[in-house]
Amino acid sequence: MLKYVAHFMSSLFNCDSGSKRLARGRRQTYGPDNTDGIVTIRMKADGQQLFGFNLRIEAEKNNPVVVSKVILNSPADTCLPQLNEGDQILSINNNDIRGLKQDEIEKLIRRAAESSDRDLCLKVRQRVYDGEEEKDTPFTQFSKTKNVSPRIPRRDTLSDSIVLLSEGLEDESLIFKFESIYRRKPGETTDIAKLQENVRKNRYRDISPYDATRVTLQNCISGDYINASHVNMEIPSSKIVNKYIATQGPLPTTCIDFWQMVWEQKSTLIVMLTTLLERGRSKCHKYWPYKDKTKTYGHLEVTCVVEMESASLVHRELHLINKEESIERKVIQMQYVAWPDHGVPIDASDFLAFVGKVRNYRDETDVPIIVHCSAGIGRTGVLILMETAMCLIEADEPVYPIEIVLEMRRQRAMLIQTTSQFKFVCEAIIKVFKEGIVKPQEAFKR
Repeated sequence: MLKYVAHFMSSLFNCDSGSKRLARGRRQTYGPDNTDGIVTIRMKADGQQLFGFNLRIEAEKNNPVVVSKVILNSPADTCLPQLNEGDQILSINNNDIRGLKQDEIEKLIRRAAESSDRDLCLKVRQRVYDGEEEKDTPFTQFSKTKNVSPRIPRRDTLSDSIVLLSEGLEDESLIFKFESIYRRKPGETTDIAKLQENVRKNRYRDISPYDATRVTLQNCISGDYINASHVNMEIPSSKIVNKYIATQGPLPTTCIDFWQMVWEQKSTLIVMLTTLLERGRSKCHKYWPYKDKTKTYGHLEVTCVVEMESASLVHRELHLINKEESIERKVIQMQYVAWPDHGVPIDASDFLAFVGKVRNYRDETDVPIIVHCSAGIGRTGVLILMETAMCLIEADEPVYPIEIVLEMRRQRAMLIQTTSQFKFVCEAIIKVFKEGIVKPQEAFKR
């Protein structure tokens, strides 16, 4: 089975676990090789022979080696140009690392740290993987959890599963399990996303829908490809199957594709989990018109007739007209705007209230809900896991978050992007259960 090696090496376990990654300005780049986002980065190890970054390495051949964390004020953070989360490592001290195994890469970095000059020279491609949220707090518990069995005991009742969930968070075994499961389902291909005519339609280079579960457009002028995946979550012991389309935030060049998907899938609810800009970076193109304005996307005309804003939610009512068929539909867009620029919300209350509103709209339809953030994996996965857990609680079924994540990732890679997101949603599940925000329904009580 594909192993996901998280928070690997050089890793600064000496760092305070409460440290947070601070926002930075736009990175400077130097050198003649600054083409196609490739730069050379040089740094010197600190007194403890540490550079201050972690790598994400997957066993699957030819997957990119990507920086998963840069520790604040470490050599990797203070060098110029800086190393950033999302950078792909291409070479280490002039050694091409393509095809190298984890231990071989680790050896190269340690050799640099232990050398007399402690110099490390990296050639990187910038922002190959640019997750829509800031990353986890430093992962310091590895030594405490590496001997814990990743297998989660199964019990039959909902309350027992919540006890297991609480214990797993407390002793960090659940976090270790999350870091160990595959991010992409082994054997699933993404060939269509990598076709030359489709590459430009992907917001991020390494986030692609599986061929088997991708949404296929039927009548779009730019082809049948869109970076979107069908994700269906079945609730055992009930007839409920929650249907989602998990997709990236539209690019300026894919808005026509996006609205064509909305029309063809007959979707009446769009859930948006990002703002247009975060920390000065574009996370999603504005794919809808201003209030009382109309925009045309191919043969579809979109008018914004209602826009209501609160502290955490923007509610829009959009009228969608197919000019070729003279058919009109109403589409609701719910935009959650209270997710902080860094990490996850401190208090889950606003997010849970938002998910509750999503669920109320779902009751009125059985067509897929379209959910997107920036890449369509991080916050998108959080919402899918949260709603699935709520439905399981109502059905008086046990909630095992790892199994839910695995089922999600069988349909779209990398759903639930970071450890902090997973921990946040697990804590939210416990809150929902203990505070009775969602309760088992009488029809399902055992």
